[in-house]
This record gives sequence, structure tokens and C-alpha cells, in this order.
Amino acid sequence: MNRLAGKVCLITGAAHGQGALEAEMFTQEGARVVVTDVDHEAGRALASRLQDAVYLPLDVADEHGWSEVVRATMERFGKLDVLVNNAGIYNRSNIVDTTVEAYTRIFQVNQLSVFLGMRAVIPVMKKNGGSIVNISSVAGMIGSAGAISYTSSKWAVRGMTKTAALELADYNIRVNSVHPGLIDTDMVRQGVGPERAQEITRGIPLERVGTVAEAAYLVLYLASDESTYCTGSEFVVDGGHVAGRPRKMVE
Repeated sequence: MNRLAGKVCLITGAAHGQGALEAEMFTQEGARVVVTDVDHEAGRALASRLQDAVYLPLDVADEHGWSEVVRATMERFGKLDVLVNNAGIYNRSNIVDTTVEAYTRIFQVNQLSVFLGMRAVIPVMKKNGGSIVNISSVAGMIGSAGAISYTSSKWAVRGMTKTAALELADYNIRVNSVHPGLIDTDMVRQGVGPERAQEITRGIPLERVGTVAEAAYLVLYLASDESTYCTGSEFVVDGGHVAGRPRKMVE
């Protein structure tokens, strides 16, 4: 229960879903956690339930907001060891139906936020090293018809992760991306819908939707010192989706 003992961890989009479970797991493993979100009520409620956590409001697309959150984190805890860029939104629409406004909003929350977050924490992580975990998607590994803005943002996260890993290796700051497949979250349920989810599940070798915990445990591993030789890599948690469609053996 001490995999993150003594570490200070900042998680974005942490009021709900995968981010909330990550925050819970991290505190159970000895970390002090900064919960950030735009849902202030849910974020404060979560932080109050956890053993050693604080809620700080953050619009991840706001450059000034990042500066304030990092400043407040350092003021309260004196250091920052782990950043989990977890915040994300989904929009399903064909290329011709995607407006510039919709595309830009996905870019701001899913892609720009990762850049802003990494840039904001690097100066305070340089002294002692750290781990940055960027949540991408299987849509950052393969094409996803009907989700041009989401897919492009998640591919960008993958590329930014590799670039940051190369630039930050000298400071012992590790940067990795996590690529969840079909995970049982509100975003998936609302954005994909039950019919599309069933269709996708039929193409997954394990033939089921993943749980939030299955993704969160992978993030926990990357945040911990168990993964100190991992950087610049993609960690896929998708039931075999990216590997290809299952082919049943003939008996």
C-alpha cells in the first residue's frame, strides 16, 4: 500500500471516472494528490473523501490556470513528482460535419492541455525528476472513422509524449502515454452509445468492455518507481483491440 509513498501527484479531470479512481488509488498508495477539474462541486467532494488530497480548480486549456495550480501545489507541498494529464472530451462526427468550433474545442482540451501541463510542471520537476503520464487512446494508435477531431488530438498526444521523453531524459523525468480502448466511463457511454459500443466489442479479442480500474492500475504503475526504466512508450489497455480483429479457431 506504499507504491507512491511520499510522492505528490497532480491529476487533471479528476472529479469523475478514471481520473477520480486514479486519485483514490494514488492516495491509498501513500501519495498526496492534487485533484483538478472544472466541476468544482464534485472535485471538492472527492478531495474531502480522500486521505490526503486537495482540490484546485483548473481549466486545462487555460495557460494562466496551469501556472496558478503549479504555484499552489508547490506552496502547499513543496514539490511535484507526478503529473497525469487525464482530462479529455469526445466528439463523434464525420469530417464534413465537424465545425471549426467543435474541432478547436477538442484540440484545446485534449491536446493543448497536455502541452500546457507538461510545460508548466517541467521547471519544478527538474530538480528531483518525476513521471508524466499522458492519457491518449487507441484512437491515437489507429484510425477512428467518425471522430476526426478526437483522433487527431490523441495522435498528437502520442507524438508529444515521445518528444517530451527525449527532451527530459537528462532530468530523469519520464514521459509515457496510456492508450485505453473501450472503457466503461461516462464519456464512452455518452459519446459512443450502446449500439456502437456493442459493435466495437465484437471486434475486441477479449470480447468485453474494459473497467475503469484496469486503466487506472496501468497509470498507477507508470506513476510509481516500478516503471523507472519506461519512458517515451505507449502502454495500451484495450483487450487486444489494436492487435486486430479476433479470428476464432476452427475445432
